[in-house]
Amino acid sequence: MRFYSTGFSILGLSVRWYGLLIALGIGLGVLLALRREKRFGLPKDTVIDLALCGVPAAIVGARLYYVIFSWADYAADPLAALRVWEGGLAIYGGILGGLLAGLIYARIKGLRFLTLADLVAPSFALGQAVGRWGNFFNQEAYGRAVAADWMRRFPVAVFIRADGLWHFATFFYESVWCLLIVIFLLAADRRGLFRRPGDTFFTYVLLYAVERALVEGLRTDSLYWGPVRVSQALSVLAAVACAAILVTRRVRDKNIPRNQGIE
Repeated sequence: MRFYSTGFSILGLSVRWYGLLIALGIGLGVLLALRREKRFGLPKDTVIDLALCGVPAAIVGARLYYVIFSWADYAADPLAALRVWEGGLAIYGGILGGLLAGLIYARIKGLRFLTLADLVAPSFALGQAVGRWGNFFNQEAYGRAVAADWMRRFPVAVFIRADGLWHFATFFYESVWCLLIVIFLLAADRRGLFRRPGDTFFTYVLLYAVERALVEGLRTDSLYWGPVRVSQALSVLAAVACAAILVTRRVRDKNIPRNQGIE
């Protein structure tokens, strides 16, 4: 076995840290959902079925989102869009792809979609917390260069070999925030704070969107639509929408019984 900065090799087979950490994040997310499946009143193996259709859809969605908003990098060599192991997965695309697969699955199985979304929300955040470390090994998803000497150390900043400078460690900020989201969602769920179908999911989106809207402004590799940072704009819209939904729900009815798994 031989180790190097981007991965390691076993019997001549190269394994990249990026792909390994993405896979680890997905695996831990699935295990977390499996532990929570029963208390949602869902049929056995629902999580396995969701993973089999949702994970591929999420990966495709994450790649499509990235490629669409950075097409200039792929126009000359469209086949490069297939080399996912080189980096270039957008989290929002992954979430949208996974949710679309979940929506289709829910309709086919006659399950309540928002219940499935509540089930996987902490898993999404856990997968993000782990998967973001793939950006560290790929030397990507970092922020602007820092000038102050006291900031030139991890975890405030990360050293980037390409330009020999220290940059804001935005990948780390998001990893820690997503881990805090997992802890908060699980604790709130256990205490019965989420009483309506979709409360867990909308809270996850709100908390993640607030962080992403702020941290995205520090990054140097944002995807743009004209002069607009796509993920930052989407984060603001998502945060406002989810906050409005959660507030409206509380105002309308404070005594909705906890959701069941099957409609």
